Amino acid sequence: MVRKVKYKNLVFDIGGVLLGYRWHDMLTDDFGLAPDKADAFGAMIFPDSLWLEFDLENIPYEEVMYRYMEKYPEWAETIEWFLTHSERMKVDRPAVWAEVHRLKEEGFRIYLLSNYSSVLLTNHTRGASFLKDIDGKVVSYEIHAIKPDPAIYEELFRRYELEPEECLFFDDREVNVEGARAAGMDAVHVTGEKMLVEYLKNCHL
Repeated sequence: MVRKVKYKNLVFDIGGVLLGYRWHDMLTDDFGLAPDKADAFGAMIFPDSLWLEFDLENIPYEEVMYRYMEKYPEWAETIEWFLTHSERMKVDRPAVWAEVHRLKEEGFRIYLLSNYSSVLLTNHTRGASFLKDIDGKVVSYEIHAIKPDPAIYEELFRRYELEPEECLFFDDREVNVEGARAAGMDAVHVTGEKMLVEYLKNCHL
């Protein structure tokens, strides 16, 4: 069903929305870890508060990596490989990018609002066609604030002179969706690539 929307601006998170991740396959297929070891590695590295330091970028990427290696010396080799081969992690979503391009052509303005380090953002978006369609972006490393901190949403509005009620936001984390709504935007919780493609296909001015 065609969904006529009232918004002028579509705002996208990147990871889990415009890109997927293959971190587990990267560790098993590329590095050679057993699946259970890859599970244990993921359960160690991602929930650790150090992971937030990548997105905040109050300290350099390499320094965060070394802190991980000092904290988990038994994983030091895996940590160094994983964090120096981050270009292998991303999974392109060309079907999503095609819909973003169509919506841009239709007249929507396209923005990015994402938690990312400068290093990972560069490595994960190299060659991504959606970059040609964006009208602006706010990324956590630039302002040292991460979603759902109200400051990052407010920076988007301020920087591009946007009215929150004219924006529709897409994110894969419910807490960030709730943050966007608290900031005055409508928001969609993205639960998968297929779901997002179908939603965007039905959006029209």
